Amino acid sequence: MTDGHESFCRNCGLVVTAEHVDHQPTRSVHGPRSASGPEEWSCEPVTNMRIDKGLHTTFFLGSDGHGRTLTSKQRSKYGRLKQRHKRFQVESDRAIRLNEGYRDIESIGGNLGLPRHVVGTAGRYLKQAAEERLPGGHMSWEALAGGAVLIAANEAGFPRSISDVVQYAKASHERVSAAARKLRCDLGLDVAPVRVGVVDDVLAALDDVLNVQTCLKLRRIAERLLEMADTKRVGSGTTRLTMAAAAVYAADRLTDGKALTQAQVAAAGSTVVDTTKNRIAAYSQELHDVFVAQLGSDDPMQLLERGRNQVH
Repeated sequence: MTDGHESFCRNCGLVVTAEHVDHQPTRSVHGPRSASGPEEWSCEPVTNMRIDKGLHTTFFLGSDGHGRTLTSKQRSKYGRLKQRHKRFQVESDRAIRLNEGYRDIESIGGNLGLPRHVVGTAGRYLKQAAEERLPGGHMSWEALAGGAVLIAANEAGFPRSISDVVQYAKASHERVSAAARKLRCDLGLDVAPVRVGVVDDVLAALDDVLNVQTCLKLRRIAERLLEMADTKRVGSGTTRLTMAAAAVYAADRLTDGKALTQAQVAAAGSTVVDTTKNRIAAYSQELHDVFVAQLGSDDPMQLLERGRNQVH
């Protein structure tokens, strides 16, 4: 029960809270007052979708704070003030691009019908990406905005497919998928992959080349190699399906069978996104090196035995 400024258990007397402090601004307490009562409160809520979390002034060129329509002279004056204020608020080209990324996220989230807290989480991921200097080269701000919405929606329990996000994003299916993986790996986000079962997708396209026994063996090795790729950030700016194809080829190289060629694996990975033999060759070699460095051997049986021990 609550009595005065204390909340306590009426059975044992345990004090749960000793003070009740409302940290939110309210018109009745913090707002300006006049003879007629509380006047308009001008403070805006803090949000992750602005450069400084919304602490800056917002200019409305249609009316003043009391809702009165501005004259043409006042509108011109406020327009100049807004322009100068924006120059002080956004001090660099990177901040301008981040601001544009926020608008892309709000647009995607609005079209997909996502809650505000999901959009805010995506904005926070994009700002972390900007602080880590992830945008650049093939990784555009537009792709990162789409990837941030994708992983934020799936993390919050409002899953959206990559196709749904790409429909409203300003980047291609491949780049949004690659951006989602880059955010997850390079920022160390504890979120599940957006696309699961990618190794199975690659092996399903190779069912006419592999027998069942070989397919099962490659699946177990490739899935562990893909986990290593995520942990060691191998090809973080590449789609998860491409890395799965590289993992399948690396698993085939680690075994005695050598049943696959780079062209076959690239064709299998290209069933969803374009994958080239050069990517398969480069990333499979990196995965092979990571495997040897971590286990101290290129014997795949060590990986299989370790996985079997973890299961038991």
